[in-house]
Amino acid sequence: MIGPELGVTQPGMTIVCGDSHTSTHGAFGTIAFGIGTSQVEQVLATQCLLLSRPKKMRINVDGELQKGVLSKDIILYIISQLTAAGGTGYFIEYAGSAIRNLSMEGRMTICNMSIEMGARGGMIAPDQITFDYVEGREFAPKGTDFDQAKAYWSTLYSDNDAVFDKEYHYRAEEIEPMLTYGTNPGMGIRINDAIPTVSGDQGEASFKKALNYMGLSSGDKLLGHPIDYVFIGSCTNSRIEDLRLVAEFVKGKKVAENVNAMVVPGSQQVRNQARSEGLDQILTEAGFDFREAGCSACLGMNEDKVPSGQYCVSTSNRNFEGRQGPGARTILASPLMAAATAIEGKIVDIRKYL
Repeated sequence: MIGPELGVTQPGMTIVCGDSHTSTHGAFGTIAFGIGTSQVEQVLATQCLLLSRPKKMRINVDGELQKGVLSKDIILYIISQLTAAGGTGYFIEYAGSAIRNLSMEGRMTICNMSIEMGARGGMIAPDQITFDYVEGREFAPKGTDFDQAKAYWSTLYSDNDAVFDKEYHYRAEEIEPMLTYGTNPGMGIRINDAIPTVSGDQGEASFKKALNYMGLSSGDKLLGHPIDYVFIGSCTNSRIEDLRLVAEFVKGKKVAENVNAMVVPGSQQVRNQARSEGLDQILTEAGFDFREAGCSACLGMNEDKVPSGQYCVSTSNRNFEGRQGPGARTILASPLMAAATAIEGKIVDIRKYL
């Protein structure tokens, strides 16, 4: 969260950290990926790592997104198509007009979840949107140094004749608001789809085990399903853009009585900015619990857990068994879908409001 905010993250860098979602920084045209604790020791001691070269994959998304479809829906759709293991052994470049039209916050959401399909990392070529985001931040180059850096950053894109080991093409128009129904991010469906009878990368036993854990069955639809908790936060969707979207939607509305809803900024800077814009007041008046910055219910940190057997629509990145608390049932979705669910008390199609 704070690397991009402070201008520390800049195109062309190689960034590693002991957190799998380090891939977020790839949105700036960096090579960024998570490493283990012993590798952290190697980096601190030598500034080097011994790695095998990953294969190259490019995922193209072209066209215009429907109203109410966000970057979170794009990446959940891609993972549902490729499965949670579809990117294993690869480093992914995201390209196409729908990707280029995203804000930096949206691009970070896409790259953040690259790891959820097994990829080493994900990246997007830097462009004017990138440069405008970095310029003026605390640790970004200033004056002529910025001009020189920008000239270099502008060279960081794949050549027209670049060859990829795998390449996929998707139409943005085919993507709808997405939800997960199982216990890995690849188990996702569009809002009006029914839960399938099989999952692409799982055996029958593990697929049934996932549905049993979630209290769902093949053929069920999630539309209209009652929800107990809503969590808006995590390093996937807790930036100021996400909070603005949610606040704009819930202004003048009230959270349903059956829902415990919380909003957790991803950093202190986001929290302070939200307060300065009055977003915290809008969210609180609507019935959301506006929390201190941090990871919170993304992984059941501190006391921010979802009780066993209860359903939580979450803007985080993982829906594993017990991720948000022992027995908690997590459904991943975009901030807009989570906000609409909080208001209705059940899963609804955000597009009906737009």
